[in-house]
Amino acid sequence: MNEIIDFMKINIFFKSIVALGLLVSFVPAQKGQFTNLFNPEELKSTVRFLSDDGFEGRAPGSRGGELAAKYIAMQLRRLGVKPGNNGSYFQPVSLFAVKADPATKLNIFNGNNLTSFNFADDFVAFTGAQTEYVNINAEMVFVGYGIDAPEQKWNDYKGDRDDYRGKVLVMMVNDPPATEKEPNLFGGKALTYYGRWTYKFEQAARMGAAGVILIHTTESAGYGWNVVRTSNGSWRYDVARTPDDRTPFLQMRSWMTEQTARKIFEQSGKNLDELREKAKSRDFKPVKLGLRASVELKSQVKRVDSNNVVGLIDGADAALKNEYVVYSAHWDHLGVGEPNARGDNIYNGALDNATGVAALLGIAEAITKLPAKQKPKRSSVLLFTTAEEQGLLGADWYAKHPIFPVDKTAADVNLDSVNILGLVGSFSALGVERSSLREIVEKVAKERGMKLVPDGKPEQGLFFRSDHFPFAKVGIPSLNMEAGDDFVGKPEGWGRKQFEAYNAANYHQPSDEFSESWDFSGLVQLAEISLAIGVEASNAKKLQRFNKDDEFFKAQPDRK
Repeated sequence: MNEIIDFMKINIFFKSIVALGLLVSFVPAQKGQFTNLFNPEELKSTVRFLSDDGFEGRAPGSRGGELAAKYIAMQLRRLGVKPGNNGSYFQPVSLFAVKADPATKLNIFNGNNLTSFNFADDFVAFTGAQTEYVNINAEMVFVGYGIDAPEQKWNDYKGDRDDYRGKVLVMMVNDPPATEKEPNLFGGKALTYYGRWTYKFEQAARMGAAGVILIHTTESAGYGWNVVRTSNGSWRYDVARTPDDRTPFLQMRSWMTEQTARKIFEQSGKNLDELREKAKSRDFKPVKLGLRASVELKSQVKRVDSNNVVGLIDGADAALKNEYVVYSAHWDHLGVGEPNARGDNIYNGALDNATGVAALLGIAEAITKLPAKQKPKRSSVLLFTTAEEQGLLGADWYAKHPIFPVDKTAADVNLDSVNILGLVGSFSALGVERSSLREIVEKVAKERGMKLVPDGKPEQGLFFRSDHFPFAKVGIPSLNMEAGDDFVGKPEGWGRKQFEAYNAANYHQPSDEFSESWDFSGLVQLAEISLAIGVEASNAKKLQRFNKDDEFFKAQPDRK
């Protein structure tokens, strides 16, 4: 503990020297209005520090995680950023954590015939019951994609609710695929929220199911089973329920490998591929598998008090300072978990998301350095969220319990896993097509001679996978910022190969570690672009609005 605190003191001292210009000189990475307000070496120092083993992977509620939150608050104080929550830098978030016994078995019965599957290798599971022991013994039903979408005239839950109540539902991830007749079905190539695992669990719970088992494939998820295994092999978190909370929940939330799924369907006498094909049609009807799933989920449990970290920089305009632009990034990662082949069991989360934290602290410092005439008119909120890796829990908590009014919040600009590979000629702002923010973003891109490109991986549903999404759900126009693939001085396709290599080997793995070889000019570039977008939204005459044809338009509060 004392070593970590001493390390923090040394790092803060180092940063102070850097800020005074006594140690490092730097060249602006990209010609932008605010580029020279960012210091690449300082940002590099922040990422190096937060991804150190001493922070133990920054899990919510852990010693290392809460030290990271306190460190961020200390940096905001150093920069002169005000506490954002009634005199405090912290917004408490009450969480409930469960960790399944790795000896848990998934037992499948066909009459008296039993097949057992092993935790981690064949399936993973955790309970939403917020209790130490859950015993499930229930019929299994295949429900296709597990979607009820009236506006798409699609319902996989045909029949009576009793067909699903108390059952274990097996389903596929993602949306049903578009067809030649309906090329825009469920967004076409782009994944909608109906395709996300969070929706599928939520809908199954509303139907009264006891549990859900999702069929994982690398193609459908965008990552391998190793990510599912490590992400669910340790502590899993939910927002702690209160006694009067009536939100439905599942006794079991689970994933299984495709190989496991094939064995189970064979045991039922059904062909998985044939049923998958039938599930692509609106006429699909759920199929009883004639099997029973039996799982005894014994879990370690604990209540966890974690914190969002919130800073505030007052706006310069007396009439607009009570309206806000939010900049967000999550500080958490997966903590300590299953060791890799080298025996490393600390999930440092250097790229995901120490880089986002560094970029956001850089934005905070840049705003404080602006001359009085250039200060943003609306107030700037710096929000560092907890438990993003557990289902966007910290951001969702803030969106449902906002410190600053939703109807006075112009926009959210989110940073997650920021570019550390060098300068690019383009960037994406996921969600830009949904709101009036598009005009602002296009202006910022044009001023920097950069291309604004669409989401390069729409099938992965990235808009629904980071902390800007809870803001959109309550009607706040939001963006998730990403660098493009066209890296300066690199051949075409190089950036895509780097992403694929990271996704295959390092995403949610202990190997997501800091490297001295990283090029922080790209991080400065995206942070500067994000700040420019935020400043434009801050100075706009009106609050930003969703487009009338967008799915989040109805959620937004009245805006002037």
